[in-house]
Amino acid sequence: MGLALIEARAAAAEGEVPVGAVLVDGRGELLAAARNRTIGLCDPSAHAEMLAIREGARRVGNYRLLSTTLYATVEPCLMCMGAIVHARVARLVYGAPDPKWGAAGSLYDFSGDIRLNHRPQVTGGVCLEACRELMRAFFQVRRRALPGRAVDQEGDVPGGTFE
Repeated sequence: MGLALIEARAAAAEGEVPVGAVLVDGRGELLAAARNRTIGLCDPSAHAEMLAIREGARRVGNYRLLSTTLYATVEPCLMCMGAIVHARVARLVYGAPDPKWGAAGSLYDFSGDIRLNHRPQVTGGVCLEACRELMRAFFQVRRRALPGRAVDQEGDVPGGTFE
C-alpha cells in the first residue's frame, strides 16, 4: 500500500484525484504501479486501477491476471471493479472506502455477487487514515481554490465522502 500511496501523492501533485494502485503477482513481484490520469490523458477510464490492470496484463502477456493482488488507496468504482472481475484478479486490498462510488462493498458489492463468475477476495481499510487524509486534503485545497463553490470528487457538486 505504501507504493500505492506514493502514486496517489503524485496524482495529487498533477492535479488529479489522488488515487494510486499497485498490482503484484502471486510471489509479490511488482507488475504495475499507476495513478489517476483522467485529466492528463483526457480519458474517463484512466483510473489508477484500470491503468495498473492494463500494464499488468501487458507485462504478463495475458488478459487474465490470476493469482494477482491489486492494492488501491480508495475502494474501486463500478468500472474498476468490473475490470477486476473480468481480469480475474485474485485479491483486492484498498485503503479508504467510498460510499459514493465504491463497488467492493460500500455502494455496490461486485466482489460478493454470486451471479458473477469471479469473486475476488477483498480487504478494506488498509492504511485507512493515510488514504482518507490524502483525499480530504486534496478536496479541501480544491474547494478553497473555487471560492463560493464546493466541489466533490468530480469537481461538480458538494460531496461528503471524504469530508
